[in-house]
Amino acid sequence: MALIVFGVTYLVAAVIYVAVMALAVGERARSFKAISPGMLPPLGIVFGLFVAFTAAQVWNDTDRANAAVNREASALRAVVVLAANLPEEPKEHLRNLIHRYIEETTTQEWPMMARGAATLKATPSSLAEALQLTLALALTSQGQQIAQREITSALENALDARRQRIIISQTEVNYVKWSCLFVQAVCALLAIAAVHSDNRLAATIAMGVFATGVAASVLLIAAHDRPFMGVISVGPAPLLQVMPEAEASRTG
Repeated sequence: MALIVFGVTYLVAAVIYVAVMALAVGERARSFKAISPGMLPPLGIVFGLFVAFTAAQVWNDTDRANAAVNREASALRAVVVLAANLPEEPKEHLRNLIHRYIEETTTQEWPMMARGAATLKATPSSLAEALQLTLALALTSQGQQIAQREITSALENALDARRQRIIISQTEVNYVKWSCLFVQAVCALLAIAAVHSDNRLAATIAMGVFATGVAASVLLIAAHDRPFMGVISVGPAPLLQVMPEAEASRTG
């Protein structure tokens, strides 16, 4: 991604440089020099605002994704802990269902989220079965009844966190924001080239520095655009820590 972003940005800057320098002859050269250098700071400021505006959405999505995964893991961990208060058979059944859910989520659902293909059309069968199992228990002791209510609440919390996780996996920077960012960058590069059209070395240095900043900004946003895709994406580690045996089987 870094090679593509920097390569395309430098290519666009080079095309603008060649075009402006080719046009900067005769009367056009004097017209280019008449452009005030004072317009460069406002162009740079507007570009910076576009970057900040776009990056704010991306970082907010990443924070929400981490929060949803952590909330889901905490809810599932609460189920596992509270299940110790239930009779032996439902306790083991409930643990197995949580184990199965984590395995399915990390091996099947996570790759789908990375592709943006995960949907809310179906409820995970393992969590649905766990909820039905918990509600169907006929418990007598007060401690077990309290555990039953808390497990039900935790399972509902886990389902809600999963819904939020999948919704966030479908978010991305829309084409309007990208288009505005690129147009502003091109405008700034054109202005730099025109202002320095009488000094090719100065134009090359100034455009190279600004193009590097543009490429770095675009790379930063693109790398975080989809919270569950890429090398620095949000991973399922918190869920795997709920059931260590699930993590061992996944790595094995």
